[in-house]
Amino acid sequence: MTTPLPPLDSVRDYLAGLQDRICAAIEGADGRARFVEDAWTKDPASTSPIRGGGRTRILRDGAVFEQAGIGFSDVSGSTLPPSATANRPELAGASWQAVGVSLVFHPRNPYVPTTHANVRHFRATRDGETVAWWFGGGFDLTPFYPIDEDVLHWHRVARALCEPFGGEARYAAHKRWCDEYFFLKHRDETRGVGGLFFDDLHGDFDTEFAYLRAVGDGFLDAYLPIVERRRDMPYGERERAFQLYRRGRYVEFNLVFDRGTHFGLQSGGRTESILMSLPPLVRWEYGYAPEAGTAEARLADYLRPRDWLAELG
Repeated sequence: MTTPLPPLDSVRDYLAGLQDRICAAIEGADGRARFVEDAWTKDPASTSPIRGGGRTRILRDGAVFEQAGIGFSDVSGSTLPPSATANRPELAGASWQAVGVSLVFHPRNPYVPTTHANVRHFRATRDGETVAWWFGGGFDLTPFYPIDEDVLHWHRVARALCEPFGGEARYAAHKRWCDEYFFLKHRDETRGVGGLFFDDLHGDFDTEFAYLRAVGDGFLDAYLPIVERRRDMPYGERERAFQLYRRGRYVEFNLVFDRGTHFGLQSGGRTESILMSLPPLVRWEYGYAPEAGTAEARLADYLRPRDWLAELG
């Protein structure tokens, strides 16, 4: 018999509070726009196998953020889609519950990086017994005009919050996991300059929950100083066009590779909330190649796994 897990309430309460805190901080940083909440609940009479609900919050047309989305969800189901059980046969036929917070922020200024963060908890049961549980999450940074000071700050914060949980070894492992996960195979490039990514952490519950909180709480420490440094940098039509072109890579990753997107859509999740991560404006251009020696061409050197702390620190 497995050891009973602590009630879900403590994780749920932390995640709901995290959404509140991040929303307040981003509204303060933007200074103009406010989040609008779309609270939703799955209709028990619907054909969707998912039950539960959540709070999707969207900020639009701000002074700093063209669009910022952050969602809290608390959902459950009686079966999992094949994509979730293909490599986890013990989950076949199990009931499940998942709670999480996920965000993607698309700034207006091309010198302010796009960012993503996610923290989540999953548990599955069969006949009243827990068959699996884990924590997952992380945060990553996607600059269009990367600045070394920002990349270094981002990874220094990531390493510092890993320190109580295995120190350099955990940072190195979860940085590497991030580089490998957020990789566009068909483009042979990373989505950005990485950060942290972890999944299936199921050692000691209290320790892994503490790490989840460290990552969730550390996100603003990593991101807001970059926003403040870059929000007023001048830019023109050239930089804006490049930003919209590079946003296309974000769309490609989320729709082609992102496991969370696939799980949400295949399990009957709420489509509008799942796709809130997509940018409000984006463009594709056939055969685009930046001119050699330009700031746009410089980005390619950042779209590969690198030891940022050793190289820039």
